[in-house]
Amino acid sequence: MALLARLERWFEVLLEGIVMLLTSGLAIVVLMAVIYRKAGHSLVWYDEVASVMLAWLTYYGAALAALKRAHIGFPGLVEALPTQWRIAAIWFGEVIVIGFFGLMAWVGWEVLIVLEGDYLISLPEVPSTFTQSVIPIGGALFIVAQLISLPRALDEARRGLRHEIPPELQDT
Repeated sequence: MALLARLERWFEVLLEGIVMLLTSGLAIVVLMAVIYRKAGHSLVWYDEVASVMLAWLTYYGAALAALKRAHIGFPGLVEALPTQWRIAAIWFGEVIVIGFFGLMAWVGWEVLIVLEGDYLISLPEVPSTFTQSVIPIGGALFIVAQLISLPRALDEARRGLRHEIPPELQDT
């Protein structure tokens, strides 16, 4: 289990690094666009690049959330079930989520084939396949995150661990 924990930690650090780079880069691009616009020299590529960076941030951030089991789910419902039903619910959810993201990755790959030879409008040297590659990559990363965190989720379900609600989100 120590090897799996190290793999999970390594993957978490990798995704956190990518998310931080994308967040910082997006902030810099937006700030540059504001400064240039105020100076009367708008950047023609800003909108397209910022949109692509936000999409990338969304996909990589979703994979990070999946690794932490903080994405799609109903933990309160699952935790209320008896142990054997909790485990079955987790497996059922895994099949649905992995199936969906597998389909997304496959269709994303097909989209890349269709986009072959297309380029961005404002930056004609950047191929559309590069910007849209986040779809199959994001789907694959989400699946990897789910599979890496699955043993931990099953262990928590067997032991009956409950996810605590942060105090600021509790009813007072």
